[in-house]
Amino acid sequence: MWWRITIISLAYLLLGAHFMRYGQIALCSAYAAAPLLLFFKHPMITKLLQLVLVVSAVLVWGMSSYDYIQMRIAMGEPWYRLSAIMATVTLFTLGAALCCNGVISKRAKANPYG
Repeated sequence: MWWRITIISLAYLLLGAHFMRYGQIALCSAYAAAPLLLFFKHPMITKLLQLVLVVSAVLVWGMSSYDYIQMRIAMGEPWYRLSAIMATVTLFTLGAALCCNGVISKRAKANPYG
C-alpha cells in the first residue's frame, strides 16, 4: 500500500509544482499538503482526494495541454513531444486517482468496522 500512497503524493506534488510555476502559492500549498489527509483513514477523505485528482487531470492538465500545444503550433515549433509528455502526465494523475481505490479497499479489509 505504500507505493499507492507514494504515487498519490507525487501526483499532488506535481500539480503543486505546476501552480508554483505561475506564482500561485496558495494553490501550490494546498496541493502539496493534500496528501497529508491520507493520515485520516476515513474513506470519504480518500474519495475526496480521488475526485480532486480526476478533476485536476481534466481541468488543469487538459487545459494546460491545449494552451501549450496551441502556443507551439502558433509559433511554428514542433509540438508532438509536448503532447506526448502532457498525455503521460495526465495519465499518471488519473492512475494516481485509480490508486485511491486500492487505498480504500486495503483499509476496509484491515478494519472492517470503521
